Amino acid sequence: MQTRLTDLIKDTPEGKEADAILRSCVHCGFCLATCPTYQLLGNELDSPRGRIYLIKQMLEGQEVTEKTQLHLDRCLTCRACETTCPSGVQYGHLLDIGRGMVEQQIQRTPYATFKRYALRKLLPNRTLFSTLMGVARMGRPLFPARLKRTIFPKPATARNPSGKTHMRSMLILAGCVQPALTPNTNHATTRVLDRLGIAVMTAEQAGCCGALAYHLNAQEEGLNAMRRNIDAWWPFVTRSENPVEAIIVTASGCGVTVKDYGYLLQHDPDYAEKAAKISSLTRDISEIITAEASKLIPLLEAEKAASKSSPPRNLAFHAPCTLQHGMKLKGKVEPVLQAAGFNLTKVADPHLCCGSAGTYSILQPKLSRQLRDNKIAALTMENPDLVVTANIGCQMHLQGGTSLPVRHWIELLDETLTG
Repeated sequence: MQTRLTDLIKDTPEGKEADAILRSCVHCGFCLATCPTYQLLGNELDSPRGRIYLIKQMLEGQEVTEKTQLHLDRCLTCRACETTCPSGVQYGHLLDIGRGMVEQQIQRTPYATFKRYALRKLLPNRTLFSTLMGVARMGRPLFPARLKRTIFPKPATARNPSGKTHMRSMLILAGCVQPALTPNTNHATTRVLDRLGIAVMTAEQAGCCGALAYHLNAQEEGLNAMRRNIDAWWPFVTRSENPVEAIIVTASGCGVTVKDYGYLLQHDPDYAEKAAKISSLTRDISEIITAEASKLIPLLEAEKAASKSSPPRNLAFHAPCTLQHGMKLKGKVEPVLQAAGFNLTKVADPHLCCGSAGTYSILQPKLSRQLRDNKIAALTMENPDLVVTANIGCQMHLQGGTSLPVRHWIELLDETLTG
């Protein structure tokens, strides 16, 4: 794709990157076949190729309108197009650049501005969000069934790991909403890794990964959240005795962002090197479990031998976009679940997004619900006993549309290991 960027942008770091990405696109249109919003709306401007043209026009100085903003807002950032693209177009990075520029030129309505501001201030604030969840739990009996399903009862006190001391240690990202919504995800991870001889710890000063603010176009706010996490983790990474081996993330939406810290902070002289180090240490929990398979499999076999024979449960696994497209970890979780004795049911179009996409389900509710309903139909086509996934956003979004339990897969592995 030929480009003629304006003088105002072409020599900036963003301009140079955008120009390189635009030039890598060959207009083939393969991305249209895997784009969820194009499949729903049938409008080329709601496809990756169409949005690339809109961003190109903007960078070349053509008029930016509310229509431009609308079509960029409708993108889920699922990055299925990147998996499909034969030219390796880094569409997600280009979209962030385009959205940031549009935000500077097109003023949103007061209501839209407030809504985005409220999301940025509420969801990453762990204390405030936990308090509001407590209130919601008290009012749960009064809510309609759809909302009840997404407000889990107050979790029971977590079972502790064995208490053994391990030479190996790893950090875990607590995140912002997950501790209030599904705290057992990280508790289960801690117990599983304890069985594998790995101690798990948390840096108390670490918080939201920064994705929420960054993808709501408050990009500097998001970068500051990333810097705070790096500062919180750095002493654990650099200590002379027993530095942590990895930073574990159990929510793939956070994991894909933390793995991108090195890229996002590459122009920050104070944080570029540290961010690259943090990114290199970040692992989705599926990567850790897969790497420890030689220890895990004997434990699973021992549990199977000790337990009474019972029919295997049928699971439908939803692979979050951030796991399979963002981090390119397709096919990591399924073998673990099968080794644990579960049957995996067939899922149609497993590459498609469920419609959660961070705050997308709040900002684009109609499209989000359509995608969720389609995904639930695909997940339940062979009548599974429950649905499992690898991201808190997907888990809550899907739970709002089905009476089947929707859980994080690591919880099932934990339960299998503990009989």
